Amino acid sequence: MPKERWRDIRAEIEQDIMDGLLEPGAKLPTEPELADIHGAGRHSVRRAVAELAKEGFLSIEQGRGTFVQPHTLLEYTIGARTRLRKNLGTQGVDVSGTEISADRIEANHRVAKSLKIEIGAPVSATSRITKADGVPVSFGTLYHDVTRFPEFPERRRALGSVSATYKSYGIEDYLRGSTQVHARPARAHEAQTLRQHPDMPVMIVRAIDTLPDGTPIAFSQVIWSAARVKFTIPNSEE
Repeated sequence: MPKERWRDIRAEIEQDIMDGLLEPGAKLPTEPELADIHGAGRHSVRRAVAELAKEGFLSIEQGRGTFVQPHTLLEYTIGARTRLRKNLGTQGVDVSGTEISADRIEANHRVAKSLKIEIGAPVSATSRITKADGVPVSFGTLYHDVTRFPEFPERRRALGSVSATYKSYGIEDYLRGSTQVHARPARAHEAQTLRQHPDMPVMIVRAIDTLPDGTPIAFSQVIWSAARVKFTIPNSEE
């Protein structure tokens, strides 16, 4: 059976990326231009580009075009003291975070159970997106009991980090009490926010942070791009 042409085109584009001929951030030629370059039909080109996007090599951005993605798989270690910048910032990437929203809401069952407060109690819900070298790797929401942590989002903006914000409340140290991870297909808005192909899966990470005595202080739910981050769980904290 003859090899499908799209597989050759996919391999050629991937090789150009691996050889550095197409650098991260580079914009690919248009679909008709790629068809001319590879001497193939537009259907074959479209399939090749789609497959590379699913694997995280390319980012298809509506209205802008197709771009080469950095293809380094970042490692995120989930331990007793899990800190975002310590995890990603030491891997040679520029880690940045942007607040999407900050709201005061009523705790639903999951949030209330995690924080050990009453359902309907007021909580702050701060949503942020995290990027590595300008590429989205995750976005999610961090919940705090408003009674225990009044004005947490405002302090977080002023102080620049979660650890510094906790210190402003007299908390010098906190631990990861529990972490749950599962994978599923990305929803449309998740794929758009992470600038990834709709067929690329995401990983959902739900976590509870606690004081050293086990008292919960925060609950978070974060959606990670499965093609850009891998999780490591050590046997013990070094």
